[in-house]
Amino acid sequence: MSRTSYPINKGINRSIVFKGLKGQYIWYMGGAMFAVMVLYAVMYIFGVNTYLSLLIALAAAGAAITTVYHLSETYGEHGLTKALATRRLPIAIKSRTRIRFIKPRNAHGKIVG
Repeated sequence: MSRTSYPINKGINRSIVFKGLKGQYIWYMGGAMFAVMVLYAVMYIFGVNTYLSLLIALAAAGAAITTVYHLSETYGEHGLTKALATRRLPIAIKSRTRIRFIKPRNAHGKIVG
């Protein structure tokens, strides 16, 4: 039996980085570029001047690239998701009765304990 050596992958659990974009921002950039292509195609179909539609598409692409790179640098790999989740948290939870805490119930509505 021969001994075969395999190289160790040192990049396990490391985030994906492509041209400075981290993690999900690669997908955001792809979606933005797809949206710019669709915008250009729609303008072409409706008969907008080619140079005008090209100028609008380039401006939209430049704005999208700038925005996605800014988000990637500002929030990091998972920071944007965490920031958006933090906004959805309630400031306070109000309860007018203590019955939920005195007699806790399970998912089926039966009293636990």
